[in-house]
Amino acid sequence: MDNASPRAATTPIRTPDGVGLFHRDWGEGPPVVFVASWSLPSDSWAYQMLALSEAGCRCIAYDRRGHGRSDDPGRGFDFDTLADDLAAVMEALDLRGAALVGFSMGTAEIVRYLTRHGTSRVARIALIGTTTPMLAHAADNPLGVDPAVFEAFRREALMRDFPGWIDDSMVPFVTPDTPPGLRNWVRDMALRTSGQALLACNRALTQADFRAELPALTVPTLVIHGECDVTCPLDLTGRPTAALIPGALLSVYEGAPHGLFLTHMQRLSADLLAFARDA
Repeated sequence: MDNASPRAATTPIRTPDGVGLFHRDWGEGPPVVFVASWSLPSDSWAYQMLALSEAGCRCIAYDRRGHGRSDDPGRGFDFDTLADDLAAVMEALDLRGAALVGFSMGTAEIVRYLTRHGTSRVARIALIGTTTPMLAHAADNPLGVDPAVFEAFRREALMRDFPGWIDDSMVPFVTPDTPPGLRNWVRDMALRTSGQALLACNRALTQADFRAELPALTVPTLVIHGECDVTCPLDLTGRPTAALIPGALLSVYEGAPHGLFLTHMQRLSADLLAFARDA
């Protein structure tokens, strides 16, 4: 098969609780599995998947339940279930020696997958703009965000004017020179996500604590984070995540925001390709 040609993926992958997950599967070679952020489907990985599939990797991405073209069951948005969904993808495609690449919320799903399902199918992981170890403020997490702020977001923005919130948040999410077309593309993808999925995933994400799980990871790990990430500040997420994972490598993109998969797409694709090929 030509590496540039997408493999047909018309049959949904079924999860243990019967939810159908849409997936795309491009190219031939070492498998790289992409897990998208909160509110975004597999389409958001298009530019990284094109670059890596052209370079000789098999690139797989799927839509999280309630996102994109996957089923919207109105349930199962906790991290255990989401990790089981990733396991269903890995097992249905019989992937071995895979590199797992997650962005934002997707990084936490990868961590829970590894601690819940083990490493037998995974060679390495890349965590981009990670939301781990813990976003909420606590006595032992002083840099965290007051949980009341997250609750106010859900009540006043997510449940009343999500499009308006996207417009406001797009400014720090990208850089001033990010083309309007890319901004609109992200906005349109997010607006097609189930409201129930948005609400439940945000609640799970902002309440999660992965500090005990990260030291248990044993696969080579690359943490990529934007120096100017406002959504998930580097000192709250990227730095402590890399510090907690044994042997993890932290790569900080100077001047980069949270949406570096758009703003720094060529550098990111090159770094992911080198990491995926690393023996």
